Amino acid sequence: MNHDALVRENSALVALLKTCEKPETWTSIANDCVLEGSAERLLRHKIDPSRNPLLRDDVDGDDAQGVLLSDVGLSSEQIKRLETAWTEATRDLEMWRERGLDFVSVLDPRFPERLRATIDVPPFLFASGNLRANDLGVSIVGSRHCTPEGARFAVNCAHMLVERRLTVIAGLAKGIDTFAHQTALNDGGRTVAFIGTGIDRQYPAENRGLQCEIEERGLVLSQFWPGSQPTRQSFPMRNALMSGYGVATIIADAGEHSGTRIQARQAQRHGRPIIINRMVLNKAQWARDLEGMPGVYVVDNVNEVERALDRIFFVNDNVDSLIEAVLAEEPVKV
Repeated sequence: MNHDALVRENSALVALLKTCEKPETWTSIANDCVLEGSAERLLRHKIDPSRNPLLRDDVDGDDAQGVLLSDVGLSSEQIKRLETAWTEATRDLEMWRERGLDFVSVLDPRFPERLRATIDVPPFLFASGNLRANDLGVSIVGSRHCTPEGARFAVNCAHMLVERRLTVIAGLAKGIDTFAHQTALNDGGRTVAFIGTGIDRQYPAENRGLQCEIEERGLVLSQFWPGSQPTRQSFPMRNALMSGYGVATIIADAGEHSGTRIQARQAQRHGRPIIINRMVLNKAQWARDLEGMPGVYVVDNVNEVERALDRIFFVNDNVDSLIEAVLAEEPVKV
């Protein structure tokens, strides 16, 4: 996709997001864009469906039942609203570009591939730093008010991930996140921070310097519009993206009511392995409920974390090899 085509796609996507109404959601719009391969076609279809059929209009059955496919017969007022939003979206994209804000839509080849494949793919990200479409990393998550034992566990895990040339993923919060990010930077490794605000905001304030350092040496990602302030909903949303971006989640320290349990649930939804510090089981029922479930590893130290990762990568490599072998087979002739 050339630059001009991507700009048109991005402006159409922003217009769809700015005008979405129930039962549409940002995720449903993102999924429709991925399936259709174009936000512009979706938007033109909404404005004039008879002249702008979708590629999926020829598909029979449930596959043709995307949310946006039912948008027919819009009023002249609704059409005007869509057209105005499209014009404003083009201006927004230019303004963000002038401010140095990097808008990366789900249709952009630079968009993280592992995240694009999740069920709750975000329609866009704002990126600051070194963006990689295929970034192999592991999340380290835990309580803002962590124990010294939990902090040591997070630091040791970050050391190990850097040694294995894996990206350390965390949420730039106080406590476990800060220890993970800082250790990766100190070791000369790569770290990615998912934040619960707009890309042009710093939260918490005491991590302003850390965020700037990660932007210079790693990557900061936001799924929110520029200027967005932190909310109770924004942090669980960013936890979902951390789970989808990485190949596994390490829970270093957390209590019964820690937001970390949200990432654990999201990791299960994404089919991502979870590695839990055993001490967490002593403090949280939700952690004890996970013990013994498929893809869940309970560990006592960083050596056991490393062995769990070896098993995870062994399984993933075998699955990838199997898929490649199946795809490479000649079709059966009848």
